Amino acid sequence: MKSGIHPDYHPVVFRDASTGDELLTRSTVTTSETTVWTDGNTYPLIIVEVSNRSHPFWTGTARTFDTEGRVEKFRRRYGMR
Repeated sequence: MKSGIHPDYHPVVFRDASTGDELLTRSTVTTSETTVWTDGNTYPLIIVEVSNRSHPFWTGTARTFDTEGRVEKFRRRYGMR
């Protein structure tokens, strides 16, 4: 690999804004906010709006839509009987 062309890859903490869950991983993203992790070290903090802990698909609160009414409305509108 060429030296000097790759971004800095370092440990970062991602925090879910709605649940407060945190995940320590590695990333190239940078921020001025920091947090102290359970190991006592300080890491950059990235706050995300949605994670697997708050996304409706992963939490089981996803809604299913009834599309049958939409199909019938389309057929009535465009004359497909």
